[in-house]
Amino acid sequence: MTSHTQTMRAAVLGSYGEPLDVANVPRPVAGPGQILVRLQACGVCHTDVHIWRGESVPPHAPSPFVMGHEGVGRVEAIGEGVSNWSLGDRAGVPWIHDTCCHCDECLDGYESFCQHHRAHGLNVPGAFAEYVVCDARFAVALPETIDPVTTAPVMCAGITAYGAVKRAGLKAGDSAIVFGCGGLGLYAVQIASRLGVKVLAVDRDPAKLDIARRYGAAETEIADTGLPSRLAARDNKYHACINFAPTTATWDAMVAGIRPRGRIIAAAMVFQPVPLIQEWLTATGVVITGTSVGTRQEMRELVAMHAEQPLETTVETIRLDDVSAALATLERGQSKGRFVISFTG
Repeated sequence: MTSHTQTMRAAVLGSYGEPLDVANVPRPVAGPGQILVRLQACGVCHTDVHIWRGESVPPHAPSPFVMGHEGVGRVEAIGEGVSNWSLGDRAGVPWIHDTCCHCDECLDGYESFCQHHRAHGLNVPGAFAEYVVCDARFAVALPETIDPVTTAPVMCAGITAYGAVKRAGLKAGDSAIVFGCGGLGLYAVQIASRLGVKVLAVDRDPAKLDIARRYGAAETEIADTGLPSRLAARDNKYHACINFAPTTATWDAMVAGIRPRGRIIAAAMVFQPVPLIQEWLTATGVVITGTSVGTRQEMRELVAMHAEQPLETTVETIRLDDVSAALATLERGQSKGRFVISFTG
C-alpha cells in the first residue's frame, strides 16, 4: 500500500463464525461500467448469517471478505462508459451485483434467476463498508425523499417479499396466506394488502400477528399443530400460500389452505425434503414455484410504492462495529426487527 492509496473502514470476514474485524482497507475504485457508492446505511440480512457461518461460501474462499447487500448511499465516483448516473445521485445496493445478461432468464426479464449472477457480499465485496462498487446497470436509482436507514432492508428483504407476491399472480380481491411474519413476511403482508389482496397472516408469535394486523392483514392464525385442520375446515380456500418460514412444518398447512389451481410460493430457505404427494398435485392443479429476490423492473415498482408510502418495519440502528453482535443475535433468532448500520450517525 502506497501513501496515495485511499482507505475505508470495513467489517471484514476473516474466519467463519468468528467476529468480523473492523479495519481500514483499500477503498475500491469504480471500473468501466461501474459506480462507487458511499454508504449511508446497510441492512444486516439473514443471508449474511449463512455466509458468516460458511454455509454459503464465497467462491474465493478462504476469507478475508466484506459481506453486505442491503445498502443505500450516494454516487461518489463514476467509471468509464457510465451515462445513466451522476455524482451525488442516491443509489441502492441490492443483492444482485450483475448477471450474464444473455441467458434465457436474463433475456426474458427474469434476471434474478440467472444461474451465473454475482451477488454483493458473496461473489463480490459488499456493503459492510464505507464504500462499495456496483455495476451501473444493477444499482438501484432511489428518490431523494426516501430515508436511507428504513430503505436499506427494502434492497433485499423488501424486494424478496415483493417478488414473492408477484410470483403468486395476485390481484385485487384475491386471498393469500403469508406464513412467517418476520421481516420478509411482514413486508409481504403490507405489499399484498396494498394491492387489494385479503391476507391471512400465520406465525407462532402472537406479537408478530398483532403487527401483521397493524400492517394490513385481514385475519391471523397461530402456527400450531392444529392449523392444517382449521384451514382444511374452511369453505373458502386461498388463491396463494407464500412461505417465508424456514421449516417443512408449513407444508401440511399450505396443502390444507390452498384452493385448486392456486399457487404455493416457496420463498424460505428450507434444506430438507418437504412432505408432498404428487397425486395431490395432479388432482388439484396447484402450481408450486420458488422465488429469490426480484427483477430490476420489480425493484422499480417496489421503490415507487415505498416512495409513495414507506413500507413499515422495526429498525434497530447500529454502528459498523456492532455487526458481529447483530449477526449473532440473528443466528439465535432473537432479533426484534431489522438491524441497519448507519454510516452517518
